[in-house]
Amino acid sequence: MSDQEDSYYIKKVLQGHVASYNMLVERHQSLAYTLALRIAKNHEDAEEIAQDAFLKAYDALRTFKHESKFSTWLYQIVYRTAISKLRKKELDSTSLDELQNVGKIHGHNLDGLDALHTQERKKIINEAIGRLKENERAVLTLFYLSEQNIREIEKITGYSTSNIKTLLHRGRNSLLFELNKILKDEIIDML
Repeated sequence: MSDQEDSYYIKKVLQGHVASYNMLVERHQSLAYTLALRIAKNHEDAEEIAQDAFLKAYDALRTFKHESKFSTWLYQIVYRTAISKLRKKELDSTSLDELQNVGKIHGHNLDGLDALHTQERKKIINEAIGRLKENERAVLTLFYLSEQNIREIEKITGYSTSNIKTLLHRGRNSLLFELNKILKDEIIDML
């Protein structure tokens, strides 16, 4: 969606056409959820984070100054909501179910590297991304999946340009390391 289209729907919402906000949600929900999932590493939490972020964005829509794209402003809200939820969750006591899931590695039944299907590749990549540090996951997701530029990521995360470049570099290297580790484990399991 273009910035002009976003601006059109924002204007409609501010004029009292609340239903117009649904268009903004529909157009940005996928990437908002993906960013939340990359940070939270949990589908239920990611859904809750995305919903909370859209509610916060709606409540604060009058404060949106159009200095950046709506998506940049929204992803900043998603990012901060996710980080806040994670910090709160860390402070809360951990349930037994969560303890059982920590570090759980999904087994993949592969007949060889050439037999990997697209879905299996996605699982492996998602598993590798899930092993990265929270800030590396977020920056990689914003840069590659949300196609945000460094300046936009700077606004979303509050990190400096050099910090973002460092996180992208480390994130790529960490991702490669984790992918190699997962694939090595898969080959050993096959033997």
